[in-house]
Amino acid sequence: MTEMPQQDNFTPAQQDAARPITIAVNAIGGQGGGVLAEWSVHLADANGYYAQYTSVPGVAQRTGATVYYLEIFPESAVPEDKNAPVLALMPASGDVDVVIASELMEAGRAMIRNFVTPERTTLIASSHRVYGIIEKSAMGDGISDAGAIRDIARKQAKHFIDFDMDALAADAGTVISSVLFGALAGSGALPFPKEAYEQVIKDGKRAVPTNLAGFASGYAGAEQALSGESTEPVKVEDPEETILRSKATTEDGGKIIDRIIAEFPKQAHVFLYEGAKKCTDALDIKYAHEYLDKAKDIAALDGDDSKALTVETARYLALWMAYEDTIRVADLKTRASRFARVREEVRALPDQLVYTVEFMHPRYVEIAEAMPAFLGGLMKKMTWLEKATSPLFSSGRFVKSQKLSGFLLLNTVAAMRPIKRITLRHKKSTPASPNGSRALRQQPRAITIWPSKSPNPNSLSKAIQILTSAA
Repeated sequence: MTEMPQQDNFTPAQQDAARPITIAVNAIGGQGGGVLAEWSVHLADANGYYAQYTSVPGVAQRTGATVYYLEIFPESAVPEDKNAPVLALMPASGDVDVVIASELMEAGRAMIRNFVTPERTTLIASSHRVYGIIEKSAMGDGISDAGAIRDIARKQAKHFIDFDMDALAADAGTVISSVLFGALAGSGALPFPKEAYEQVIKDGKRAVPTNLAGFASGYAGAEQALSGESTEPVKVEDPEETILRSKATTEDGGKIIDRIIAEFPKQAHVFLYEGAKKCTDALDIKYAHEYLDKAKDIAALDGDDSKALTVETARYLALWMAYEDTIRVADLKTRASRFARVREEVRALPDQLVYTVEFMHPRYVEIAEAMPAFLGGLMKKMTWLEKATSPLFSSGRFVKSQKLSGFLLLNTVAAMRPIKRITLRHKKSTPASPNGSRALRQQPRAITIWPSKSPNPNSLSKAIQILTSAA
């Protein structure tokens, strides 16, 4: 191998012909990683390059992505009397020219595996998130720090291109693979013109208009990223009072917002607003005021400047009070907005019928808890009744919520929403704020939490536990 040229703007397309161009695509299920890899192979084949790709599937349920690995080599670099080159099946650490990640944390995984190096690699990643199982199952905020991943990527990659490609795909009515393909073209990492990429999509003869639209948005996004222009929308993280008040659409909603602004510290406003909205949706506006009453009792004990206890109370208390019982689930599944969202997700045409099949597996205890508290308590004590009816709850059922029989069944259960306050589940699931406040006053260590320089999440967890479990 001859010595490679030493220059700051060196790209894989300029490297010595004795070395193949190496590409790794990290994608999770349903994002078209295989399609992207096949397009890339077609691109190379059509432009005088040998191409080979392999895929190594990851573990299911978002604990690992499928890695598609490609190597391409110019046919012109192979003497006529020589055989075609032998290309590798797996990426080697520190030897990947282009890494494409369909989601930000997949870029992080690629860096952990040392696929990304500052001397060689162009890293292309969508900035959106698809949360992993560990993030979703965490009792608190288990979401990984996206900012830290970006900071490392800027240092670790020779060129780093990231923007929300999933949102652009949705706008174009396509999947993210076409946007990633456009970003690859816009990066200039491969020695092919834009028109060659577009021809690959046209040759595929599938969803050509939408795929070309996604490609165009990805190409433009990559050009903006390389020029230093921001491709992300400006977000307001800390709404001012006028912005918060503008969210009110009813008189009752306006009263809730006025109360949040008047009675709580600014740090907790957005959390309390979302919590009150969730409680209103779960039951009614009165329930939202009950939520604020309970939060106010705890806020009065929060002497720390960060108001971390008030903020965390606003978050956890809303999740606790907006519990999802049988009645709540039936209500959510029969809403017109849900049916409309499903139609949009499957891209149904106006004249197409869409049927949603729900898998339901009710248990005896859930039926008992949906009853008035006195009756539900008796049912839970009647073990003979539970045994006698066990065949009814032994297996799940498939309910077609968009057919009349299934809809009426779920709608009947959802119609019990006005009596939720007297159900056994509601009695069990609603924390008692006054006792919680008294308990916290007796636990000064649980109140002195999270000083700005030395966080104490264990104390915070203790405070929240006392709040939500005190009777």
